[in-house]
Amino acid sequence: MVTVRGVRVKVVCVGGGPAGLYLAILLKRQDPSRDITVHERNPQGSTYGWGVTYWRGLLDKLQAHDPASARAIEEHSVRWSDGVAHVRDLTTRHHGDEGFGIGRHRLLDLLATRARALGVRLEYESELTEPPAGADLVVAADGVHSALRTRRAAHFGTRITSGRNPYIWLGTSKVFDAFTFAFTETDHGWIWAYGYGYSGDHSTCVVECSPETFTGLGLDRADEGEGLALLEKLFAGVLDGHPLTARTGASWQTFRTLTNETWHDGNLVLLGDAAHTTHYSIGAGTTLALEDAMCLADALRAHAALPDALAAYQRRRQAELLSVQSAARYSAQWYENLPRYVHLPPHRMFALLGQRHSPLLPYVPPQLYYGLDKAAGRLEALRRLKRWLGPRAARALHARAAARRD
Repeated sequence: MVTVRGVRVKVVCVGGGPAGLYLAILLKRQDPSRDITVHERNPQGSTYGWGVTYWRGLLDKLQAHDPASARAIEEHSVRWSDGVAHVRDLTTRHHGDEGFGIGRHRLLDLLATRARALGVRLEYESELTEPPAGADLVVAADGVHSALRTRRAAHFGTRITSGRNPYIWLGTSKVFDAFTFAFTETDHGWIWAYGYGYSGDHSTCVVECSPETFTGLGLDRADEGEGLALLEKLFAGVLDGHPLTARTGASWQTFRTLTNETWHDGNLVLLGDAAHTTHYSIGAGTTLALEDAMCLADALRAHAALPDALAAYQRRRQAELLSVQSAARYSAQWYENLPRYVHLPPHRMFALLGQRHSPLLPYVPPQLYYGLDKAAGRLEALRRLKRWLGPRAARALHARAAARRD
């Protein structure tokens, strides 16, 4: 039986994203004698995406696991504590929890630098589609399209479901000073954007709409330049004359929610987006990937036998993800049902935007839910009742709706 403590261990991480790099850092810190290599199929310095978001809770966990990388990440992040919603020509601003943004390229560079300093080997332009021979542990951190997972999809019980709304990730030189939502009404329905800064001179801007609006506006037929010009016009009020930019090959897509019944097979284990995805509207993808790495590293430290460590990792992370995955599903549904909320006064709509993770909200008239939520905020007894009643009522209403459809 392969052991993970007390002997020199050879670890191969396939995928040089945040999850794979951070796991390599943690495992090397635990035991410098470990032979750890990260294989990344893309050239060094190339990455997709713009900026990623995270919250103070993640920073505290990073600090506990590796203070050096935590300090570097915080130093190179921008922060905000307000949320702003623009609905037509009306604006509302709410003060909230402290959030952070960092460029994905910068995050990967910081993690790669830290990994190298600890003695991890990084092999770029190195694509592995099969587990290499001679490795004690192979980590599939190669994303939602993981080749290692796909070849064993039947074993892992992989399931992929596609969302309804088209979306596209873009960047802009407009630096948002708050997490910004912009909702624009067109002759073909609503289109909206999420914007947040990730450096002193750039922000991420994710644009989403219904399929009907997408085709009605001609975005399904527009080339890149035409599409960007149209979006710049639609969101001119928040862009302040700044352009939108797209990465090479960027395109509209629908979100793919991926789950796996089993996360390991022999000495192969899934990590990050190779194991699970959650809708981008809750801004948790990078956080969950890094938490996967922390959990797997903790399990490998706590259990001498590899099968026990991988089983413990899977149990803990699948349990921890249940509430997050539920929140992500309801968040995606909130946007898919935007007309139900968008005609409320902006401050009320924004309040329900903040409650979009609630399993009860889809079944309660929005104005009534707003009133109940406001009252619950003042009375502890109502807060407790809401926490107890919400999931139970939602399950019953969902079952009743499903029975009617059948």
